[in-house]
Amino acid sequence: MCERIRVVVADDQNISRGFFEMYVRASARYELTAALRTAQEAVDYVDGHEADLLILDVMMQEGIDGLSAAAKIKQKRPSLKIILTTSTSETSWEEKARAIGVESFWYKEYDDHSLLDIMDRTVGGESVYPAEPPRVSFGRIQRSELTERELDVLRELTASLTNEEIAEKLHISVNTVKRHLQNIMEKTGFASRLELAMQARFLSLVVHEDDRVRKE
Repeated sequence: MCERIRVVVADDQNISRGFFEMYVRASARYELTAALRTAQEAVDYVDGHEADLLILDVMMQEGIDGLSAAAKIKQKRPSLKIILTTSTSETSWEEKARAIGVESFWYKEYDDHSLLDIMDRTVGGESVYPAEPPRVSFGRIQRSELTERELDVLRELTASLTNEEIAEKLHISVNTVKRHLQNIMEKTGFASRLELAMQARFLSLVVHEDDRVRKE
């Protein structure tokens, strides 16, 4: 009989972590070696224990986030396969994950593929990323109908930045910021920048970097 694949899961949400544990334990192919609550615990664990696959959530309420943890782990354990997961629809993290060398990326709420399928394909040598962005309704449109620059502006808006601050952050003019916000409101049907920001945060449509990367 072949040795089972050793899996570590890390998620600060009890329900999600329990879901991951259930999937791993339900398969004769995998062995759960640790179920952890923080990304830093995952970094520390794989530094001192053997593991073949790490399932790691991006957003953590405490300590470092999953992307930062994955970067640290890949520096020391490049052969350890990682699946990053998220319950948000923030697509900018996919590019960051690829750059780090993360094998696969899975949207908990929006992916048509099961986690077990992603696990099997990842340990089989595939790099599995979504073929298209999550389908999320935002006012009158789908998230995918917003341009990347409109999403950039919206992401900064969720942090309560002024037009001037958004312009400085994105290296564009204030008038360009205003035009993007007007375009978003016309597309979505929302009446104000406050409503835009509130709905984007409520839906986790985009996630500001400050909300992902927390102080240790």
